[in-house]
Amino acid sequence: MAYDQGLATILRDDLTDTAGVIEKKMFGGLCFMLNGNMLCGVHKGGGMFRVGKTNEAAALAIPGVSPLAFTGKKMGGMLDVDQDLMADDTRRAQVLALAMNFVGALPAK
Repeated sequence: MAYDQGLATILRDDLTDTAGVIEKKMFGGLCFMLNGNMLCGVHKGGGMFRVGKTNEAAALAIPGVSPLAFTGKKMGGMLDVDQDLMADDTRRAQVLALAMNFVGALPAK
């Protein structure tokens, strides 16, 4: 898997006290699942967050956030974040809060 172990550690630390979170290798990186639903993850060069379509505009207003388009096609509600955002505790917490808001409301799988 091609992802930055340091970025994975940052997200692990952010999620350490969150019940129902597990790690799963997917999308060529490492994902963090909340109650069986993809919440966020890391890949080579940054991270990804599942904020849902309703939170997408708010997240895209945060510097360092862009639409996720691994295959060239935008994935609605999924966002890509750069390494600078991942290193910034404040901006990363903003995006993670939007993702927790969306994914936390989904039924467990």
